[in-house]
Amino acid sequence: MKILEWIGLAIQVVIGYNLVFPVFLLLIYGIRKAFLSNRPAANAFVPPDYGIIVTAYEYTAQLPAVVGSLLQLDYERYHIYVVADKCDISNLHFPTGKVALLRPEQVLGSNTRSHFYAIRRFIRPHTHLTIIDSDNLTDPAYLKELNMYFSRGYEAVQGVREAKNLDTTYACLDAARDIYYHFYDGKILFGAGSSATLAGSGMAFTTSLYEKVLGHLDVTGAGFDKVLQEGIVGRGYRIAFAEKAVVYDEKTTGSDQLVKQRARWINTWFKYFGYGFNILFKGIGRFSLNQILFGLVLLRPPLFIFLLLSVFFMLVNLLIAPVVSLLWLAGLIVFVLGFYISLRSSPTDPKIYQSLVNIPKFMFFQLTALVNARRANKISVATRQENKTEG
Repeated sequence: MKILEWIGLAIQVVIGYNLVFPVFLLLIYGIRKAFLSNRPAANAFVPPDYGIIVTAYEYTAQLPAVVGSLLQLDYERYHIYVVADKCDISNLHFPTGKVALLRPEQVLGSNTRSHFYAIRRFIRPHTHLTIIDSDNLTDPAYLKELNMYFSRGYEAVQGVREAKNLDTTYACLDAARDIYYHFYDGKILFGAGSSATLAGSGMAFTTSLYEKVLGHLDVTGAGFDKVLQEGIVGRGYRIAFAEKAVVYDEKTTGSDQLVKQRARWINTWFKYFGYGFNILFKGIGRFSLNQILFGLVLLRPPLFIFLLLSVFFMLVNLLIAPVVSLLWLAGLIVFVLGFYISLRSSPTDPKIYQSLVNIPKFMFFQLTALVNARRANKISVATRQENKTEG
């Protein structure tokens, strides 16, 4: 019986530390900010020449807006590569001086295949590349903000994906989630001495690093960013976080879209969370704060899973160990406080605060997504404009 009790206690500790871990990161961030400079001094360097890769699969309706936004960038040295995989491009027309429209002869069906399809067709040897989704819009200063970190010697940079639409409750809650992750997994994690997690788009790399990490792999299905960040941090690099390099991202608008999207994300976490052990053990062996903290972050379950488990353990302990139940309550309060800090520390639209009362409904649909996670890769990964109605 004692063994079972210890196992149960260990499980609770593994789940419970996720409640306070963000605030722990915040403390490390505060200490480093007070005593250390997080950013190396800028070096004299030649401004990067960017290959901007936009990938589309099946749907092209938003590509004119995406390319139009990129053409407004306040920068000179870049060329846009639109990879239209399994798309009808007969109605797409872009200025050829700045845009290469590429349609693969055979279906690629993979983000990384599309990226390397573009890389092999670069019109010149771009020193850097950045990846943009087919529903993103970019701030005019996006590339200049990335340069602030490349000039300091970083070879991988993650920008911020802000909400392009806040027209439904789901979009607002999706945006609130993104604000939380950008704050803790981006700004605070990087500021604490580790690396920002990659978000799938709005990220940039030296072309040589990207090819070194993924050039020998054929990554299919969702989660190429998980493989990419493991390859970067595992090699000892840090991923910088550029909080002013903004791309505007289409947020989830309906329950059906939410379930499909989250099912893919949950499937991806189960598929790749083991990378966290690899990086954590490397970090312990090398005394690398970058790898230790990053490994712990990769091992963290999706937000709704550890929150629901925390509430479950609190209620169970209320019957068998009331003092432990109080510890769970304290942990949940710390988490809520940390979540509030992330919203208050970021430019958060009032609509997002108003949407928070619908979190239980949002979590219910994520539970539905969990049930569907095993067959998630059968769900189309295409991005298209969804009907703006709430389910």
